[in-house]
Amino acid sequence: MPAETRYAKSGDLNIAYQVVGEGPLDLVYVSGWVSNVELMWEEPLYARFLNRLGSFSRLIVFDKRGTGLSDRVPTGELPTLEERMDDVRAVLDVVGSERAAVFGNSEGGNLSLLFAATYPQRTVALVTHAIFAKRLWSPDYPWAPTPEARAQEIEEVERNWATLDPVELAPSADEAFRRRLAAYFRRSASPGAAVALLRMNTRIDTRSVLPTIRVPTLVLHRTHDRDVKVEEGRWIATQIPGARFVELPGEDHVPWVGNQEEILAEIEEFLTGVRPVPEPDRVLATVLFTDVVGSTERAREVGDVAWGNLLDRHHALVRRELERFRGREIDTAGDGFLATFDGPARAIRCARAIADAVREVGLEVRAGVHTGECELADGSVRGIAVHTGARVAGHAGPSEVLVSGTVKDLVAGSGIEFADLGARELKGVGTSRLYSVLRA
Repeated sequence: MPAETRYAKSGDLNIAYQVVGEGPLDLVYVSGWVSNVELMWEEPLYARFLNRLGSFSRLIVFDKRGTGLSDRVPTGELPTLEERMDDVRAVLDVVGSERAAVFGNSEGGNLSLLFAATYPQRTVALVTHAIFAKRLWSPDYPWAPTPEARAQEIEEVERNWATLDPVELAPSADEAFRRRLAAYFRRSASPGAAVALLRMNTRIDTRSVLPTIRVPTLVLHRTHDRDVKVEEGRWIATQIPGARFVELPGEDHVPWVGNQEEILAEIEEFLTGVRPVPEPDRVLATVLFTDVVGSTERAREVGDVAWGNLLDRHHALVRRELERFRGREIDTAGDGFLATFDGPARAIRCARAIADAVREVGLEVRAGVHTGECELADGSVRGIAVHTGARVAGHAGPSEVLVSGTVKDLVAGSGIEFADLGARELKGVGTSRLYSVLRA
């Protein structure tokens, strides 16, 4: 969740900022181009990116002068790097941060480079992503746009600000995301402010700053970044004493699009010394499917109101047994349940208990159990193992619990007894030997 927006005084201007997380390390994030510390939380990908940074740090985000919720600058007046560096210092002072890691992205890189070089006593480390040292071509910096190309870019941004399509910044994203990104830009700055920043960057050359940086530095860049060439990142890393360069796959310029987790993992390991262990996306699990036998006929027989009450009682009984046997309810559709277990014997015993319990209210269920590798996704499970479990359940009769051969083999020695039903065709899955539970 986004934090409360507050303001720091930098000269005569108010700079909007937020503090997120309670980690032992202060990390100030200098965003690219324009920003809005409140609107950034409305984009799920951006919010996830910031929350991950805040998971291992006390994250400090702010809007550069002239953008977002910070005070505007006079029309036509270009903010200098020195003034913007004052803004960072003002924010750090007001939040009580004596030393912080600085993470500069894209256009925020020049400011971050200068701050780290000027205030090494306040900079724990420097991290950059997709930054440039110069934004105009020259023979000794051949990766930047030519003066003509840069002037055309600035003109197009000002002319098309209302209909901007930032495809070069996030080519891997879909059109809907790019529309949201364009709207975020428009709500973060006026055309004049956006163009003023572009013009300021066009005049900046921080190459002479690079050799003076003495803090630990990590330079990140994607191989096929369309906006800032990877060769710039490689060269910048060679100019900063002891800098570490990490090249990542991808073509997006925006760090919170595409393989953001790889970027975040590199940052966390560099700043904390610990690389996060990724959450498993595939696990071995036992799936249980149950559904009421003859539900349509029963509903017609007793009427809608009585059937609704009966279903409520059924659901309560199923959930009682799931809790007793440590099952995890995944989905409920009509009169059917999908649950997972970390052990097949518990799943079988739970299925048998459910079948016995619902008979008390005059219902019968069929149940199917299968164990296999499942893919975890947004609190649910999917994959061939889930389809197999559903097909197994489809072969069960009233009050019957069927299991796959895999399950039967895994519960050997548990005392559960089975009847071999032979090989059955499971639609869309193949042929499998099924077993009916006799005693659990």
